[in-house]
Amino acid sequence: MSELSDLTVAELKELLREAGLPVSGKKADLIARLEEADEHDEDIEEEVEAEEDDFDDYDDDEDWDDDEEYFHVARQKPVLDEATKAALDARKAQKKSQPKFRRQEWFRYRRLKRTGWRKPKGMQSSQRLNRKYRSPMARVGYGKIGSVRNLHPSGFQEVLVHRPEDLDGIDPAVQAARVGRTVGGRKRALIHERAHELGIRVLNRRRGV
Repeated sequence: MSELSDLTVAELKELLREAGLPVSGKKADLIARLEEADEHDEDIEEEVEAEEDDFDDYDDDEDWDDDEEYFHVARQKPVLDEATKAALDARKAQKKSQPKFRRQEWFRYRRLKRTGWRKPKGMQSSQRLNRKYRSPMARVGYGKIGSVRNLHPSGFQEVLVHRPEDLDGIDPAVQAARVGRTVGGRKRALIHERAHELGIRVLNRRRGV
């Protein structure tokens, strides 16, 4: 980080104390320690995101048990035009280059490390004042392509369902179902069975329902 080299030793030690790291050593040692801690946090977040992407793109026929009853095995792909496909690829590239938006003082409190973004409100907040050694803030300039803003990474439009009857109005060519979090296992199994009959993809399908 080129920003860390511009800080004084006292400022570097303050960052290390806030992160719960040792403050001994020369300036180069302090910078290396901060960079190593930041890379470690980024690796953990990338692993979590990779697991979520793998779950979304799970191959039903290759990796899941075909003998499970009432399990959704449809692998439909959305019908997209070339412009939408290009916009999805561009959004994916934008997401990779986008910085991680962390809450204020995420390095001080463990409970803040995995929480969502929240705008800093303090009058003397270092993050709100946009000081260079603080995490970047979410701004309008980081917005993605508007035409695909609400689409699933696969290209489907998500439709929230709570009953098997909710699947009747879904267009399987461009829409996919997402089962509500409050739906129980028995009703979820009926939704999976009905979705398989209609050829509708369920984005948050489960094993052994």
